[in-house]
Amino acid sequence: MSDPPEHAFTAVDDQADPSAWIEVLDRVRQEPAYAAYKERIGELLEPSSGTTYLEVGCGTGEDALALAGRFGISVAGVDLSSAMVDEARRRGLSEAQVASADALPFQAASFDGCWADRVLQHLERPQPALAEMVRVTRSGGRVVVADPDYDTQVVDVEDQDLARRVLRFRADHLLRNGTIAHRTGGLFAEAGLRDIVVEAAPVVLRDPTALDNAMGLRTWAATAEERGVLAAGHAEAWERALDAAVEANRFLYAFTIFLTAGTVP
Repeated sequence: MSDPPEHAFTAVDDQADPSAWIEVLDRVRQEPAYAAYKERIGELLEPSSGTTYLEVGCGTGEDALALAGRFGISVAGVDLSSAMVDEARRRGLSEAQVASADALPFQAASFDGCWADRVLQHLERPQPALAEMVRVTRSGGRVVVADPDYDTQVVDVEDQDLARRVLRFRADHLLRNGTIAHRTGGLFAEAGLRDIVVEAAPVVLRDPTALDNAMGLRTWAATAEERGVLAAGHAEAWERALDAAVEANRFLYAFTIFLTAGTVP
């Protein structure tokens, strides 16, 4: 898997092969560290049987369907991509529709809770999306957001200075808001949510092929060179450093996912 085009998940339908991103989401769900935090999202929502929830950025619908089956609830989903919504409906999420996170097509207090998983990182301005999640959630309902924070990235290679520069490029250039997660608790407070909880879920990958080399880990330096962020030669040095780490059985790439939950007053 090569490095995803910048903002790919906010323009899935514009990609040459939108189905490729469906495959990406399916592979992510199979990674044990991801499965663990996804289970925690359900617990933080505190759902009770017979209630109704909304997933913003539902993707293939698999997470929503799993949550519905686990807790005996009804779940609806929205996604910016018609390809994703079509796939979600095909898999059984009948209440899925195309919509933007900052303009949800529902009346106020329509749901008992609302969540978004790895969505805010793709938005230039997450505040309007969070405000919409709060608006459509009834009083006393829970809002939960999970995002990776690429300020927390580390990789075990010999040249740590090069690693920091490559990972900094990943955090600052390859996503609209790749470092938003550790500030989401503050956004929840600004949005008027109460009983705010912030938890950290580490993702540690030691298999260099895991998640297709962590969504393009090997390619980030080359992309940085192409954009003039790194000087010529750094891409080759980065690939050599990764190869050496794998050969020495010391490869490690890790980052933290923050889960933030709050109650609508």
